[in-house]
Amino acid sequence: MKTIKIGVFFASAIALMSLNSCKKCHDCHYDKDGQEIEIGEICDEDQINDYEKNGYKVDTMTYVVHCHEH
Repeated sequence: MKTIKIGVFFASAIALMSLNSCKKCHDCHYDKDGQEIEIGEICDEDQINDYEKNGYKVDTMTYVVHCHEH
């Protein structure tokens, strides 16, 4: 009986981890003076689309953003 409980526990944990991995995150950056500046990992699809469409504003400059899925 104890073996069955352990097996169910591990099967549940694996199922939970694989469901969470469906969320696609992207590493995003922009180029400034020839350097790649990391914005970080973004998982919100709307925010990614907004950055790629409108750019990323720093002070008075707006930079083109590039995001790569991983």
